[in-house]
Order: sequence, then C-alpha cells, then structure tokens
Amino acid sequence: MSPGMQASESEAGAPMAAGVALQAMRRRVRLSRVAVWTVIAAGPIALCVAIASTPTTVQAAAEAKPTTVRTAAAVDPGGYAQLFVSAWLRSSADDATSAQARLAQAMAPDVDLPAPAADAPSAPQSVTAVRSAQSEGGAWSVTVAAQYADGSVRYYTVPVAAGRDGASFTVSGAPCVVAGPARAAVPASPYRVSVPDGDLSLAVSQFLSAYLTGAGEVDRYLAPGVKLSAVSPAPYTAVSVQQVSAVEQAPAAGQVPADGTTVRVLAQVEARDSSGRWPLAYELTLKARSGRWEIATLESGTAQDGGAR
Repeated sequence: MSPGMQASESEAGAPMAAGVALQAMRRRVRLSRVAVWTVIAAGPIALCVAIASTPTTVQAAAEAKPTTVRTAAAVDPGGYAQLFVSAWLRSSADDATSAQARLAQAMAPDVDLPAPAADAPSAPQSVTAVRSAQSEGGAWSVTVAAQYADGSVRYYTVPVAAGRDGASFTVSGAPCVVAGPARAAVPASPYRVSVPDGDLSLAVSQFLSAYLTGAGEVDRYLAPGVKLSAVSPAPYTAVSVQQVSAVEQAPAAGQVPADGTTVRVLAQVEARDSSGRWPLAYELTLKARSGRWEIATLESGTAQDGGAR
C-alpha cells in the first residue's frame, strides 16, 4: 500500500477511536449518575424501613417487661378493736373527760359511752381479741373477750372500718354482746403406743430435766447437727416424766433399734417450782444412734391424726 493511502486510513481512524472513547466516557457518566441517585434514594427508603420497624421493637420490649401492681395487704384490726373495748368498758358517760373515755371517743366518734351504775362490777381484768372476719368494702367484724375478776367472760363483737392503705381504722358502730365460740372437736391423738420404762423414756426424762431446770448440758442429748438451747433462766427446780406415748411401735420393744430409726413421742411432764406443780406436755422426735436415743426435734402442739411433721 502506498504511503498516501496509509496516511488517509490513519487520519480516518483517529476520529473513530475518539468517538468510541467519548461514548465510553458518556456511559460511565450515566452509570455514575444512576449510582449516585441510587445511594440518595436508599437513604429515605432505609429511614422509612427503620421507622416502620420501630413500633414492633418497642411493643416487644413492652411485652417482655410486664408491669407489677402492688396493693396494700389487708391488716387485721383485732388489736384495734381490743384496745377500743378495753377503753369503752372502763369509761363512763358521766365522766367523758377521763383518759379512757377520750380514747374510746377518738377511736369511735359515733359510739356513745356506757353509763355504769355506782355499784357496778369493776372493769375487766383483761380484754383479748379472739376472732376477726373481713367482709366487702374493707369492713371487719372483730369478736373480743372480756374476762372479769370473778372468772366470768363476756364476748363483744365490734364493727371496724379499715382504710384502703391498711393503716387506718375506725370503730363504726357500738359493740354488741354475743355468745362465745363453741367448743371444737379434738382430733384423735396419734400417740397411741405406750412406751415402757427404758432407754427411750430415760432419754426423754434426762433431756427435759436439762432443758427446764438447767441440770446438765442439753447438747449431750441432741442428735448430731441439732441446735437447741435450754430455757434461761431455768423456770423449774425439778421435772418428772409421768407418761410417754409414741406414734411408732419401735419404742414398745424396749431395746434401741438400728441406727437412723426415728420415733415421735408425747411426754406428759410434771414440773415443780417454788409456786407449785405444773402439768406440761412435750412433743419430741428421737433418733437411734450407736445404741442410744438422741433428741432430733422439739415440737409444740399436737400433730394431727397420723400426720408426721
């Protein structure tokens, strides 16, 4: 090819190459613009997504932490009614300025004071709340026993209004005299096995003597791990066990059984001091160990029929 033709082709190719490069540049610019707008658009979209998801997150957190509502516990106004009856029985309408009358009027503003005769029996020796019953609206009915020097007892029922906070009371009406509570049936005793004189009754006697008179150390009669202190100061000078009864049959044999055997017993005791003789009763659990009986528990009250505690 002649030099002139080569020059013509070179001159013609230069504009074509320049055009291709220019178009490539324009495409890059357009792509750059699309990318920029995409990024800009992504901001609001992401923000909208975050706003839309926020209530769900807050709701979940609220459900995970339930609110605890505390209400005031109902407080038995038995002591309040007891104090009122004591003051009311010791007051008189003829002397409304006495300390007892003013106390009764402060506790029950709408209740009249009694007017005892001049030769009326003296005020009760003691007043004790024996029963409280709550009804709707914060109202209570309290039964109070008044014991007099001649041994007689009179029962009063007192209506008491209680505040919602459980810390305020008012006697809302005059007391009424009612019959005393009936005698409840006593369940059969579970201690039906008579325990003869022997190792078990001796262990009970020695322990109670140390426990009530201070004669000897209480610890020497206790099972390992049991902590029990003697009554201090010692209330009695002598203690004698009158009878021991058991729930289980093991003590009836007289011999100490295998280690770990436990028995529950009721010990009828006569305690003495300078003032006289006093019948007492103690529920005990004993455990056998190394050929001897040891005190495992000292209980109070009589267990229900057949029930272990």
